[in-house]
Amino acid sequence: MIQTQTQTQSQIRIKLAAFMFLQYFIWGSWYVSMGTYLSKTLEFDGAQIGLAYGAFAIGAMISPFFVGLLADRYFASEKILALLGILGGALLFLLPSMKTFGSFYPTLIVYCTTFVPTLAVGNSLSLHHLTDQKRDFPMVKALSSVGWIVGGLTLSILFQGEQSAVQFYLAGAVSVLFGLFSLTLPHTPPKKTGKDVSLANILGLDALALFKKPSFAIFIVCMFLICIPLYFYFVNMNLYVTELQWTYSAAKMSLAQVSDVICLLLLPFILRSLGYKKTIFIGILCWAIRYFLLAGSVDSVSFQTVFVFAAILLHGVCYDFLFIAGQLYVDEEANETIRGAAQGLIAFILWGVGAFVGTHLAGFSQAYHTLEQPVGSIAHDWQGIWIYPAIGSIVVLIIFVLFFPGVSKKKLQS
Repeated sequence: MIQTQTQTQSQIRIKLAAFMFLQYFIWGSWYVSMGTYLSKTLEFDGAQIGLAYGAFAIGAMISPFFVGLLADRYFASEKILALLGILGGALLFLLPSMKTFGSFYPTLIVYCTTFVPTLAVGNSLSLHHLTDQKRDFPMVKALSSVGWIVGGLTLSILFQGEQSAVQFYLAGAVSVLFGLFSLTLPHTPPKKTGKDVSLANILGLDALALFKKPSFAIFIVCMFLICIPLYFYFVNMNLYVTELQWTYSAAKMSLAQVSDVICLLLLPFILRSLGYKKTIFIGILCWAIRYFLLAGSVDSVSFQTVFVFAAILLHGVCYDFLFIAGQLYVDEEANETIRGAAQGLIAFILWGVGAFVGTHLAGFSQAYHTLEQPVGSIAHDWQGIWIYPAIGSIVVLIIFVLFFPGVSKKKLQS
């Protein structure tokens, strides 16, 4: 009996890992390079590029309706994921025909509304079926980084498509495959079938009860604040290395996900050794270091490439020690009845409100620092763009250190 359960868990982990691979292949094959495509091919300005990246945030703010109403009440999670994957693929196929901001932007918003819910639903489904979440979830999640890497490599090396619309065709094809594969995931029926559901249930507002805990409230505030400087990287990085005349930029930037895989595998041991506060502290600190490296790379002749690659390779610590640890912390703090709502809440903060503010400021900063007379192929004052998020990360770090009390390691090990 125990052996059968072990085999079943092994099969579930393999399926969930493949699911994460496909999910992040989609995301990684267009999200990194979209800014370069919009700037160099469609000639959108910095503010418009910031708005385009903010479409993802709008999708995150709308997604609680899908998660709270459809996934929790009416449909099995795997069927919702299948529908969203196939519909998202169709929308991605439409994007290359959109040449103006007025047509591209609303279509991108609709697409993001189909993709972002898959993140929360996929995490909730995974945590539901894994018997040892602390051990197994980071291992399963590691395949998301591999998917992002393969997406970037495929786009960059196979298609050389950072500045072309092929990125959306590639993402669209994999999105349809993702939707079909979702039907093979473990059956996860809606939890609230036959129950009365309020608007608060739909929006996941049950999780707001967690704000009564001062540590949780401080954690959420810090997650929101760090998202503001964080999105300067996602909006601007590929355009920066393109203006540095890097070739195969998406492939080289996928080294970030190599460090991501390593850090995900190390995360369970780091959490047991250091606890949540020290782990998240390291994550925020590395965001500050990353931006100072990028700001320093602008005027550096001898070490420019070294600084930029160092900033890219810090991604695993930046992302996993902050956000994956954060998701596990939220799961730890929430009870069974509000766990899904709590994951939806952190998704709303990280990918919704925080991303909306961060991407808009990053876009405005890019527009403000655009040079009227480009020097060679450099069209922006990159030092001015990178120094502000560096300072912002330090401010968030100070707030976190002073006010977040942390969680005992005994609780982590229990």
